[in-house]
Amino acid sequence: MDKHDFDTLSEAVNILTQEGYKEDFEAEENCIKALYSKKEYQPDELLVLATYRFEGMTNPDDQAAVLTIEANDGTKGTLVMSYSAEHGQNETLIRQIPFKKD
Repeated sequence: MDKHDFDTLSEAVNILTQEGYKEDFEAEENCIKALYSKKEYQPDELLVLATYRFEGMTNPDDQAAVLTIEANDGTKGTLVMSYSAEHGQNETLIRQIPFKKD
């Protein structure tokens, strides 16, 4: 059971950063990139630890998710994915990242 119940996306990212998820991951064309360290990962080098979903206050179609991710080298961070048409993330790569089994 997850210990978090976030009200907003920004609250989730802020608290998770304080808890040690310092890196920002982004799914590019051929890899998942850690934006601060500039390291590049393939999906099988990462593990999704938890997912938090959010709906927009004014438009329920404006949805986003925050994934907490740990790399096989110990790097921990978050990946924010918007479900809008203009999010720009490589969803195919994101879907290939395995989830932690409880």
